Amino acid sequence: MDKLLLGTSNPSKLLELRQLLKGLEYRFVDPTEVKLKRPLQIAETGATFEENAAIKAQGYAAASGLLTLADDSGLEIEALGGEPGVYSARYGGEELSYPQRFELILERLLGCQGEQRRARFRCVMALATPKGDLTCWEASLDGLIALQPRGDGGFGYDPIFYVPELGATLAEARPGLKNLYSHRGRAALKARQVLELRMAGARA
Repeated sequence: MDKLLLGTSNPSKLLELRQLLKGLEYRFVDPTEVKLKRPLQIAETGATFEENAAIKAQGYAAASGLLTLADDSGLEIEALGGEPGVYSARYGGEELSYPQRFELILERLLGCQGEQRRARFRCVMALATPKGDLTCWEASLDGLIALQPRGDGGFGYDPIFYVPELGATLAEARPGLKNLYSHRGRAALKARQVLELRMAGARA
């Protein structure tokens, strides 16, 4: 069975990706399970989600010699001019916890009601070969910033991202339902198609 490296060191994201891609004829491995050709420090220096996803996928693929899937995702809030955007994982400073980031965002949105709290989760996934070939695709999920954090599931900004169709935040949704709606779940559907076509082509 061919290996597919999941290009992230985030344990929560690794777990979610394994769930989303379950059933594909690949052996999923993470960076701790493979011997890299060189020490690797991935600096997310891109100005867009696509650039950062490509940096991670191509960096891990070159260092491991394996087909690699990586993503970059984040939260865009209309009232904040699209912030935190590509800086979602370090918004307000590297040292802040996510609950502290929630407080910062909720404070900045004081006085905003209803549609004034519109936001979007975006995810770009990238598949890279060791030779540098790259395929990228994007998915998104529209919602609202909740008035306060709700739920203890998921990770990142899930507790403050309210999805009207669900009547709940992503952190309140059970994992299977979240995966149907989330930006990463939608991107993973495309990943499944791309990987299945690649596997079929290899067999032809």
